[in-house]
Amino acid sequence: MAGTADGKTAGRRPKEIGAAWALMLAAGAANVAVWVLGSFVVEPTGLDDLTATSGVGGAARQLALSGGVLIVVLAGWLAVGVKMRAGRGWARTVLGVTGAASLLFAATDLGMDGLWPDTWSVLATIPDLLTAAAAVPLYLPAARAHFPGRSCRA
Repeated sequence: MAGTADGKTAGRRPKEIGAAWALMLAAGAANVAVWVLGSFVVEPTGLDDLTATSGVGGAARQLALSGGVLIVVLAGWLAVGVKMRAGRGWARTVLGVTGAASLLFAATDLGMDGLWPDTWSVLATIPDLLTAAAAVPLYLPAARAHFPGRSCRA
């Protein structure tokens, strides 16, 4: 199959769509890693804080709820990603808005930590930065042909 100037090969998705998908998967994995590290590893752990305020049972319930919500959000994230790969323009818009919101969250989180945030605060923004990065390839010129409809016109 011959490649074209727009980065698309006949019958295949543009490489920008593959890059966005890879960044989405990385953002999801980073979210899980940050949740696990924040809950059980980085001092003071979420488990320690919750146990101190709610007891062992309350902490277990709260972490289970938090983990469950994370799973639901990530399932939605992946579902939107699948629709993006299928060329749905609304999914591209959702990912663009999510990416912009993630940048705002990262900026405000870091801004609340003072002029020199600690290492954990910086590392905890990685999922937000990956989420924002996932939206960028979707708006490059070569990716526009993958999303037919109004949103692709110049």
